[in-house]
Amino acid sequence: MFFVDSHCHIDLLDYKNIHMGLKDVLEKSIKNHIKLLLTVSTSIDNFNYLKNFIKGNKNILLSCGIHPLNVNKNKYEITSLKKFFKQKQVIAIGETGLDYFHKIEKYDFLQKMLFREHIRSAIEFKKPLLIHTRYAIQDTIKILKEESANKCQGIIHSFTENKKNAKILLNMGFYISFSGIATFKNSRDIQETVKFIPLDRILLETDSPYLSPEPYRGKENQPAYLYNIALIISKLKNISIENLAYHTTKNFFTLFNVNIDFK
Repeated sequence: MFFVDSHCHIDLLDYKNIHMGLKDVLEKSIKNHIKLLLTVSTSIDNFNYLKNFIKGNKNILLSCGIHPLNVNKNKYEITSLKKFFKQKQVIAIGETGLDYFHKIEKYDFLQKMLFREHIRSAIEFKKPLLIHTRYAIQDTIKILKEESANKCQGIIHSFTENKKNAKILLNMGFYISFSGIATFKNSRDIQETVKFIPLDRILLETDSPYLSPEPYRGKENQPAYLYNIALIISKLKNISIENLAYHTTKNFFTLFNVNIDFK
């Protein structure tokens, strides 16, 4: 089997108390059939750090973007960002989007402005978006439509919305990614959405070190735990875990134009 963790923050894992280094994380991951990771940057400083952190590792791919909660810390204009977006090793633009959990009006404006710029750059450089949306789904959809984001496509990561919103995003050409939240016993609405998403549009992620799935809830998440998410998703979809691995990996390779052969 071959699984891809389509969204993780590999640099934020606990390398002092839990892991003996990046090699240790990858060995645990590969043992559980997760053979490829997309590590997601949340700021330019974070991108530059990640680029060195994963240097030369064929099992880890890289994105570049500014997380919506980092807009107030951002020192870079979009013209400066573009030089990072166009780098060959950057396969996706993001993490970008909207996060209204901490409602601060002046940041809402900056989030929307930067989100639009990420979308325009994704279209310009022909790279998919990694979209974060939290308490902001209607504004997220509105901006995606206004900016013709169907031209670049991408992932709505750690999806927690209903089937109605999922259908709108699917019709725009987006893929839907599920995290450990889908394994929680109180996530029945999300589990119903899982059943609704077609196999050719579904992806899996850990968002590690966050959102650990059952039975690891409350502990640090890691890419190896994607297998536990896959077990639940395969049961919800009423398919074998091997079939789920095939479709989710194929979807990732198709969206990101990746062609890697791991035996």
